[in-house]
Amino acid sequence: VQLQASGGGFVQPGGSLRLSCVADGLQHYDYYAIAWYRQAPGKEREVVSCINNADATHYIDSVKGRFTISRVNARNTVYLQMNSLKTDDTAVYYCAADRAGGSYCPFIPYEHWGQGTQVTVSS
Repeated sequence: VQLQASGGGFVQPGGSLRLSCVADGLQHYDYYAIAWYRQAPGKEREVVSCINNADATHYIDSVKGRFTISRVNARNTVYLQMNSLKTDDTAVYYCAADRAGGSYCPFIPYEHWGQGTQVTVSS
């Protein structure tokens, strides 16, 4: 199983990025819940957003109204559209997947993890 996260980069405050997480080797991808986590230097990893197999979504308060998670099961891909980026959004972003797809997604102990993509928001 491989999760490939991409789309990170350097952007000025107020800018946008779209992260992608492509899964390879997951059978019945539509069963899975997918999450985006992030970890900033000196801080604990936190779940930013997640989507379960019924397309129920969750966002942490600090990104509500700015980030949108979506999935395209036919492409084994989940996206995280990030708008109005702030310096506090700077972190390494990781995607994760778990077959307990119908659960409340921020509470799932995700089994499969990608390698991370760096997002830097700075002027």
